[in-house]
Amino acid sequence: MPRPSVEAARREQILSAACDVVSEIGFKSLRIADVARRAGTSTGTVHYYFDTKADLMRAAFEWNFTRSLDRRRPLLEEQSDPRRRLRAFVESYLPIDDVTVRAWRVWAELWVEALHDRDLQELNDQVYGEWRRIVAGVLRDGQDRGLFRDEDPVLVANGLIGMIDGLALQALLGSRSMTVERMREVCERAIRDLELAAV
Repeated sequence: MPRPSVEAARREQILSAACDVVSEIGFKSLRIADVARRAGTSTGTVHYYFDTKADLMRAAFEWNFTRSLDRRRPLLEEQSDPRRRLRAFVESYLPIDDVTVRAWRVWAELWVEALHDRDLQELNDQVYGEWRRIVAGVLRDGQDRGLFRDEDPVLVANGLIGMIDGLALQALLGSRSMTVERMREVCERAIRDLELAAV
């Protein structure tokens, strides 16, 4: 029986490989053998950790979310000004590097699969609940300091998150009308609209 630390590392390796494969060929085309090959292991080892493709993918979607959150936590902690914190958070979602593009592609696959899967719909709700809580918290902090307009922070967070999702999908699809730079401009305009003018 492998040691717990070895098991944890191998599980992490498999989940990362699953996200790579989903990002490249999509969930429908993914085979356990593809994930095993990418992870440098056997299909039997993948099945040791995950009974089915559905089990593997749910865990991979959760893993993708946790990694995404972990990458952003320092951004939220190092900026004391809520305006800078919100900008750093939004900037981190621009699909400009391989890690962020992979994460977006995995999310897109999650959304497609969740249309037909109640468990994934639940996972989506949990994930978006956490994003709302984070963004609404930043907005609330800014409102308390007199930096953002006094509007319902949860409604504003929902609008901002929905806008980012839609813009990122357009950028990922290579839209000539919605490049990453245009996405950045639209997001900046939305943040400026939330800010109170300095007195």
